[in-house]
Amino acid sequence: MTTIPTSLPTPTRHFGKSSAWDRLRTNRNWLAIWFMLPAAAFLILFLAYPLFLGVWMSFTDDRIGRGGGNFVGLENYEWLKDDSIFWLSVFNTLLYTIVASAIKFAVGLYLALLLNRHMPFKALIRAAVLIPFIVPTVLSAIAFWWIYDSQFSIISWSLIKMGLIDHNINFLGDSSWARGSVIFANIWRGVPFVAITLLAGLQTVSPSLYEAATLDGATSWQRFRFITYPLLTPIIAVVMTFSVLFTFTDFQLIWALTRGGPVNATHLMATLSYQRGILSGRLGEGAAIATAMIPFLMAAIAISWFGMQRRKWQQGTDND
Repeated sequence: MTTIPTSLPTPTRHFGKSSAWDRLRTNRNWLAIWFMLPAAAFLILFLAYPLFLGVWMSFTDDRIGRGGGNFVGLENYEWLKDDSIFWLSVFNTLLYTIVASAIKFAVGLYLALLLNRHMPFKALIRAAVLIPFIVPTVLSAIAFWWIYDSQFSIISWSLIKMGLIDHNINFLGDSSWARGSVIFANIWRGVPFVAITLLAGLQTVSPSLYEAATLDGATSWQRFRFITYPLLTPIIAVVMTFSVLFTFTDFQLIWALTRGGPVNATHLMATLSYQRGILSGRLGEGAAIATAMIPFLMAAIAISWFGMQRRKWQQGTDND
């Protein structure tokens, strides 16, 4: 009589480098990491490495043409501490970023709400709104350079014809006018990005919420305050973070329009870093100015992450 075993023998587990690698290769929890490796390698090679190299150079006296600079510690930063032009560039950068970002948000939100309505040729209008953003920055700067020209400015010509002024305005030759002019040019370029991104967020809001609010007697302002704004806040946090970062690090528009003039009135930290580090050849000093931008950028990211992304902003309540 054949005896049937009551249990099957337990397979022997083999532990070793090959089996560990197989588990790592086939584990679903590691699948995302494998897909992220190419992007991570790209970021490390083209973003992280230049960043750390720039920070290291800010602690050296490296110059263009040398094989490598000597370590000087905080000497470059101590030099910047007493540099009036550097502090003027910090003021210009903060003014440029705060004013331009605030206006871009206000105008962009208004355009997004307007484009979200039913209107004729809506698709064509949406495409036209994107034109300032997709035009190359240098071409935009050249166009504004002609608009602001001290002799042939269309703005000055129009105001003279209307009898509002009696002489041409030197937009890029006067310190106050130059600051306002570059801020307006940045707003013109940045509004489409804010508007289209917020418009995409508005498309995700269910129309039934507005219908229910309308039946309850809510006004347009109440629908915006209690429905649109709370649901749009996560998108606002993301788009304004990018807007602030792009504006704070703006270089092309300023350099093509004013080169930081007149009398350093439009020098931003990015343009001053280029002037000191590349044109003047003092790579260590230029790297120190660029490194000094990092705390401001980290602060902008922190405000978005720890402030606007809190639950009370997203839900429209005061609960954490």
